[in-house]
Amino acid sequence: MTSQRTRDRLVKRLQQQGIYNERVLEVMRRVPRHLFVDEALAHRAYEDTALPIGYGQTISQPYIVAQMTQLLLEEGMPNSVLEIGTGCGYQTAVLANIFPQVYSIERIEALYLQAKQRLAELELYNVQLRYTDGTEGWPNPSYRFDRIIMTAACTELPTALVSQLSDRGIMVLPFDNGVDQTMTRITRGSDGLVSEALEKVVFVPLLPGLN
Repeated sequence: MTSQRTRDRLVKRLQQQGIYNERVLEVMRRVPRHLFVDEALAHRAYEDTALPIGYGQTISQPYIVAQMTQLLLEEGMPNSVLEIGTGCGYQTAVLANIFPQVYSIERIEALYLQAKQRLAELELYNVQLRYTDGTEGWPNPSYRFDRIIMTAACTELPTALVSQLSDRGIMVLPFDNGVDQTMTRITRGSDGLVSEALEKVVFVPLLPGLN
């Protein structure tokens, strides 16, 4: 169930769902998702579904990973991407195979350590990981990022993250309005932030603090 044929079927499904960026599709075909889930779930790794990774967290379904990554590329190739919520490291690995420099934050220490090991085994050396509170942004407040991606749903934008989004930068996140969650793209323009709601999604909530 981890064969190239299985991965090819996944990519075909992604294309049918509207993923068109060839670079994203190739990376989704290449990154070994089965390495980021429990061995007992490896046979389901290339299904287009979210799977549990422990600690009340999930690995996002491949379509969501591909769609969020594609949205980050719509205005060209950025230099830097900040990810809030490393989780098991799968989305991080996808980003690292496309973008020059990836920064990622995880608040659950066990997941942070697992992701760090997996990314090292895949020799993805263009990733900087931090075990810290993602709602507070990257530990160095002077950093600015061309793209920010959040893999947990927020009810309001963390001020620290907004301040670290560069001019003409793009942030992609699930926004929770109290009724449902919507994948949202936020762009920083000359007149401030512009928000665009895209599609309904389901994510775990963005939580402060460490675990």
